[in-house]
Amino acid sequence: MPDAASVAVVIPAAGLGRRMGGGRKPLLELSGRTLLDWSLAPFLQRADVVEVMVVVAPFGEGVGGLPEDPRISTTTGGDSRFESVALGLGALTSDAALVAVHDAARPFPPPEVIQRCFEVAGTGRGAVAGVPATDTVKEADSDGRVLTTPDRRRLWYAQTPQVFPRALLEGAVERCREAGFVPTDDAGAVEFAGGEVRMVASSPRNLKVTFPTDLVIARAFVAEGLV
Repeated sequence: MPDAASVAVVIPAAGLGRRMGGGRKPLLELSGRTLLDWSLAPFLQRADVVEVMVVVAPFGEGVGGLPEDPRISTTTGGDSRFESVALGLGALTSDAALVAVHDAARPFPPPEVIQRCFEVAGTGRGAVAGVPATDTVKEADSDGRVLTTPDRRRLWYAQTPQVFPRALLEGAVERCREAGFVPTDDAGAVEFAGGEVRMVASSPRNLKVTFPTDLVIARAFVAEGLV
């Protein structure tokens, strides 16, 4: 039987970093540590995290420089983030009942947000860290013509970690594969399969390093002692 008190963490780190100008984003340095090291640290500090699966690129070099922790393993990813997470999920060997997915390029997951996500997932639902939308959001067609202006009071910017009961996520991944549906995040797979997902209030400091300017902001957070 799965251990209800334990969590396995899947870290997709197989992206090519095209929007950063190429290169391996997880290996970018931030105050003498890689982004991957920063992103792993809050999870490795927890006793309930029993396994960490880092999903590396299907070609070329791995991520390298992983912390020396027996809970960490690596596996090869696929040609999309969804497929990489699915492969990481399938490579888990522990009997953890919950699975957390966290971006390798999101270096500052707040420990209190991780805790709350674990708590929500422990009730049988999916949990997604995120922040409410503060800007007006427009839906437009391919020509840029505005179609609608959704009510931003109902909109959130999704982050990671995203945490789920393991059986719920595994079932959702299987259903998406059968339907040929490729969600843009893990919660999207669970939503597609009809599962319940709850938002967990996070912080804008839980940024994802996608563009070069994001790395500048991340360095400023460190320099100012904000993380």
